[in-house]
Amino acid sequence: MDATLVIMAAGLGSRYGGVKQIEGMGPNGEILMEYSIHDAVSAGFNKVVFIIKDEIYDDVRELCGDRTAQMTTPDGQRVKVEYAVQSIDKLTKGYNIPPERTKPLGTVHAVLCAKDCVKEPFAVINADDYYGIGAYKTIYDALCQNKDPKQGFMVGYRLKNTVSEHGSVTRGVCSCEDGYLTKVTETYKIKVFDDGTIRDTEKDENGKLLDPEAVVSMNLWGFDPKIFDEMQDRFDKFLGGMLDGDIKSEYVLPVFVDELLKEDKLAIQVLRSNDKWFGITYKEDRPVVREELKKLHDQGSYPKSLRELK
Repeated sequence: MDATLVIMAAGLGSRYGGVKQIEGMGPNGEILMEYSIHDAVSAGFNKVVFIIKDEIYDDVRELCGDRTAQMTTPDGQRVKVEYAVQSIDKLTKGYNIPPERTKPLGTVHAVLCAKDCVKEPFAVINADDYYGIGAYKTIYDALCQNKDPKQGFMVGYRLKNTVSEHGSVTRGVCSCEDGYLTKVTETYKIKVFDDGTIRDTEKDENGKLLDPEAVVSMNLWGFDPKIFDEMQDRFDKFLGGMLDGDIKSEYVLPVFVDELLKEDKLAIQVLRSNDKWFGITYKEDRPVVREELKKLHDQGSYPKSLRELK
């Protein structure tokens, strides 16, 4: 079955201090996107769409885009590759975007920028996260078996395994019942304290205590392509209200999903992976990520180099 991996790679990594999506982390300089692509293609995904900014197109194509186009799925299909550009003027015609607004408009906008490239069931991920080999097989199988356009999927991770000791992180904190998502709260300033507790410090520097075992979204979602119609309608409403609120606000996937859940317009099955998630938010996260990737290569989870075509 045809299925697409959509990679959100347009963010410039302001907290990180550079374009973290294209910095080598693997033993042979592999970037994190290469691991996602390797795992997704091995699971059966036969198309990859990169959501990028114009200025990193050449880097992404040379580092992994061209190589991806030479890969094949386990059943012998050649992988298709497409690029979608996210820019603040895309899909915003007719709206008065404040001239001082220069940052991207959020992950819903990012995915919408790829809608012309995606006509099949798809998974969407962050470029700078490592999700684990099993996560892609789990969501690919779910997408292939699904027949309901109002059914979506999310691979969930434990909060305690997704925080950084080097600063605050943003996570979609989830409530679940009988294997389905009932609520997702985008939480913007989650910090680990010296006593080991994890707290939401957005409104209180002492922080609201969070359950370390709570399920969180790391933006590994699976959708039917019909979701684009709902995304467009709600993104338009977001744009229409920008001048009435914070011009720095973004419309993000967890908020979008939560809105649909409340209106019974979407059901999200929460899938679990036994693999370990890790990612890069701060430069100080790099040594940990590099060590984890080296371990995976050393134990045989990956070939000596991901740059060997398969």
